[in-house]
Amino acid sequence: MQGKSLHRKMEAIPLLSVRWGILGTGWVSTRFAADLLNPRSSTPVRHKIAALGTSLEVKGASFISTLFPSGAPDSGKPKIYTSYSDVYIDPEVDIVYIGTPHSYHKEQCLAAIAAGKHVLCEKPFTINAAEAEEVIAAAKVKGVYIMEAVWTRFFPLVLDLKKMLHEDKIIGDIHRMTCDFSLQKDMENLPATHRYKDINLGGGALLDIGVYPLMWSNIVLDGSVGSSASTPEVSSTMVVIDGVDHEDVVVMKYPETNRVGVLTASLRAKGTEEFLKVEGSKGVITVSGPGCSLPKKVKIQVEGEEERVMNYDHEAMGFRFEADSVAKDVLEGRKENLIMPLKETVRMMRVMDGIRKQGGVVYPQDEQR
Repeated sequence: MQGKSLHRKMEAIPLLSVRWGILGTGWVSTRFAADLLNPRSSTPVRHKIAALGTSLEVKGASFISTLFPSGAPDSGKPKIYTSYSDVYIDPEVDIVYIGTPHSYHKEQCLAAIAAGKHVLCEKPFTINAAEAEEVIAAAKVKGVYIMEAVWTRFFPLVLDLKKMLHEDKIIGDIHRMTCDFSLQKDMENLPATHRYKDINLGGGALLDIGVYPLMWSNIVLDGSVGSSASTPEVSSTMVVIDGVDHEDVVVMKYPETNRVGVLTASLRAKGTEEFLKVEGSKGVITVSGPGCSLPKKVKIQVEGEEERVMNYDHEAMGFRFEADSVAKDVLEGRKENLIMPLKETVRMMRVMDGIRKQGGVVYPQDEQR
């Protein structure tokens, strides 16, 4: 008599999921949300957008129509709230993503934390270091997770580059680097209330795009983050018009290793695709892409070896790398991220505070202390 088969079809293990509440309907919130929903060949966690906070119902409706095809069931679409506080108290939201202008970050982080929500807040985390420390202290008291959304740090290209430079040392001892992030924004004709020009919104190049060359200087010249990072000597100059910086030049010098970086950011010029150059004792590495925040290609030129080019193509835009990392942290009970720890956020805010002090840029939030 033939027995029953011992081979049974294994049931698929269901993916763990996290539910997001999105604040803001601008470019960064739209792209982040699109990455969460983009179909993938593999994923460590399932992301669901449960709620959307927006200032106007019409903006929310446009956001939803952009992300969800007309045939999608309403049950899968997020609820639209015209009050951000409703997002914070929604029991279907696990993590609040804050993609609003810089000047609102502190207030919104604190409100989400008070409601017991985990938080992923866009860079810059806050306007200054004092605000960052206040938010982080509140998160620790409440026992919730919080992270600054410096998405580029999570790209496979960046993780590979760190290994090549600091572990494999493929170009030998690192001597210097240059990095630029420049956008041509017609600053003269933008209204005074535009977020690039309004001092009340944290306007200027440094907080919006200058943070990326600073990030790259840490990755290239140091390699460690937070309390493990070295303290560089920082000198800078700015072109300041009506109180906000349109052009920034920053020099980072690491006395212990004799490494130096020249970093530039501009809202009045168009940058090139090759935005980063690293020179070492054995060769040169350049990184290029559509922008300083979106690296796509690494070119390696080592003395005596054939030039190598590494192209990095991935599904969607790349916000999913940080989103997956945050979701994994939350699901496993961690309160901060190893790649982007809270001490690194505060350290970088202090560096930017110092750069602004040298350049003469003072925000209202600085004077409230």
